[in-house]
Amino acid sequence: MASLKEIRTRIASVQSTRQITSAMKMVSAAKLRKAQDAIIQMRPYARKLQEILVNLTESLETDKENIYSTPRELRKVLLLVISSNKGLCGAFNSSVAKRTMQLIEEEYASLKENDAIEIIAIGKKAVDLLESKKYKVHETHHEILDNLSYELVVPLAKRIMKSFAAGIYDEVKIIYNQFRNAALQDLMVEQYLPIVSASEEPEYLQESSHLNYILEPSREQIIQQIIPKSLRIQLYKAFLDSIASEHGARMTAMHKATDNATELIKALQLDYNKARQASITTEILEIVGGAEALKG
Repeated sequence: MASLKEIRTRIASVQSTRQITSAMKMVSAAKLRKAQDAIIQMRPYARKLQEILVNLTESLETDKENIYSTPRELRKVLLLVISSNKGLCGAFNSSVAKRTMQLIEEEYASLKENDAIEIIAIGKKAVDLLESKKYKVHETHHEILDNLSYELVVPLAKRIMKSFAAGIYDEVKIIYNQFRNAALQDLMVEQYLPIVSASEEPEYLQESSHLNYILEPSREQIIQQIIPKSLRIQLYKAFLDSIASEHGARMTAMHKATDNATELIKALQLDYNKARQASITTEILEIVGGAEALKG
């Protein structure tokens, strides 16, 4: 059995850890509220914009008009991986990295052999995990997560759209965690470009493709404005989802860590009491033995 001093030191260490995890839980809970409000307010706008986008892309006729939605033969693919800059959030980062590796190995195996897959990583943790498995990360943008805003996301979205329009990439996918609630996040692999047809979208978007909008000004002018805007909003929404999911995952992880520390402290205190009782019993036996020896 460990000595009383060792057990006391261990209890003090676990209590200190519990204070840290409890504080981190409260900080994440405060940040989660703000991030949750942001994504909840964004979703109705993004959804309606996506409905209009699906309706317009279904009505496009020429390839020139359909530049962002025409499927191509896959020669080069871009994967945009969104994780976090910090850890201590459970499987939040590892699940994104694992899904990215699975996607490369299963769906893009032939492209991997030709080195035709580029990865843009948002978040230091995804970079560390991917590079530890010998996957090359071509570009990083960690600064976006430090102070997320629409203005920081727009340049990245514009560059990706310009590269796709120029034929540099034939397909662009986003891998991220979609926020459901504080305890649950859905791992998403979302096709960013080319824009998917209504038949591949959720049911509410399929229904919107049959709506007959009256467009003013001309359809061409609206298409030039709304498709890039919708794609920028879609990418920004993915960032908001990921940020809210990160805080939710960290809050849950720290809550579990705090509970585990509390249970461990109880077990250590029980061990301490047992060790103390054994020490007292040993001292009593020594005193009694010494007294008997003196009588003899």
